[in-house]
Amino acid sequence: MTHTAGPRAGLSRRTVLILALTCAVAVGNIYFPQAISPLIAEGLGVSPDRASLVVTAIQIGYTAGMFLLVPLGDRLPHRPFLVVLLALTGAALLAAGCAPTLPLLVAASASAGVATVAAQVIAPMAAGLVAPDRRGAVMGTLLSGSIGGMLLARTFSSVLAERLGWRAPYLAAAVLVLLLAVVLARTLPATAPPARVPYRTLLADSLRLLRTESQLRRSCLYQACVFGGFSAVWTCLALLLTGPVYGLGTQAVGMLALVGGVTMFATPLAGRLVDRIGPDRVNLGCLTGVLVSAPVLALGASGGAAGLAALTAGTLLLDLAMQCGSVANQARAFGVRPDARSRLNTAYMSCAYLGGSAGSWLGVRIYGPAGWRGVCVLVAGLAVVALARHLVRRPARRAAGGRGQAVAVRVAERRGMAKASSSARVRPVRAATSSAPTAPQSRPRTR
Repeated sequence: MTHTAGPRAGLSRRTVLILALTCAVAVGNIYFPQAISPLIAEGLGVSPDRASLVVTAIQIGYTAGMFLLVPLGDRLPHRPFLVVLLALTGAALLAAGCAPTLPLLVAASASAGVATVAAQVIAPMAAGLVAPDRRGAVMGTLLSGSIGGMLLARTFSSVLAERLGWRAPYLAAAVLVLLLAVVLARTLPATAPPARVPYRTLLADSLRLLRTESQLRRSCLYQACVFGGFSAVWTCLALLLTGPVYGLGTQAVGMLALVGGVTMFATPLAGRLVDRIGPDRVNLGCLTGVLVSAPVLALGASGGAAGLAALTAGTLLLDLAMQCGSVANQARAFGVRPDARSRLNTAYMSCAYLGGSAGSWLGVRIYGPAGWRGVCVLVAGLAVVALARHLVRRPARRAAGGRGQAVAVRVAERRGMAKASSSARVRPVRAATSSAPTAPQSRPRTR
């Protein structure tokens, strides 16, 4: 079943920008607590380590929401589904802003994390509404919104919390989310879901795709490793800057994130680059960038102006590599099965945020005994794991003769091939797998 809105009529430039803003706000809800956890600790009278549970709780909730709710994007009409998700997110943020104790704040944060998955519903929806040769660029624009929310939310929350207290960012975010729900209800084009399958089958399909699709597993591993290092750095950065080495306020974290926000303009360029050369080469550069960022960040442990400059340069490089690599990974994942993009996105993003949650947890545990340099070693180790996997796989991929799965899917779609035939065409560029096409078709002629 196809979307009722046409690819170009359904997503005008104005609509794409509104969706990018929605992605920014939805994703920003996960990250603004990172900058204000010291103020939460002070306001609720708990230790900074205990206050960091708020960050972990919302990320775990987000992972659960992606697994439980995002697959419904393949079954439910997108407009009412997104509006309901945003309304639930606003209610949970209001509850968090009014929480009198840390346990209630942790519970409300986890609930907000479960509901604030709108960006992960928007991405596969948009991928199905645009022409294949625009998909990378549109995905890059949406990811710019997500990354902008991820980085700028820290600035927003730190400045607001310093002036009005730690509850203010939660309440302001709740109002913004509820306003966006109203806007989407009035502007989002009506679409029909691409599948009519039972909910239990949707959940099982996400796990089955992860088990059978090697290209999806590869994208998941890369993003889990990189995002784990990214989350470890930004969770512990607040502890470093507000600790004895620098002695700065939480606004310093926001200002550093504001500087990193300029990197979000690189993701549309990365999307166009993926459209031209495929995701593998983009991944290679991005994983190398993450590895290089680790020793640069480690120089920040010395403090002073030189240390602050190293932190700025290191976070810029890490942010840029993570964002551009995410475009490549998502393009590869969405090319696996065009009729199951929400389920593919569920598997992909669940793995990514499990990696992010583990990175935040490990980062805080390592920071205590090993300090900031220990966190940087963690980042380097995760980058080495992903880079080793990528380099080991390169000879096999080169022998397959492809520039990447997303490229093969776009070629097939341009030639007007049927959906099942398109699925068959991408198989030569995928690693061998036991899965079979859902509808047998004649094999395409060998070129």
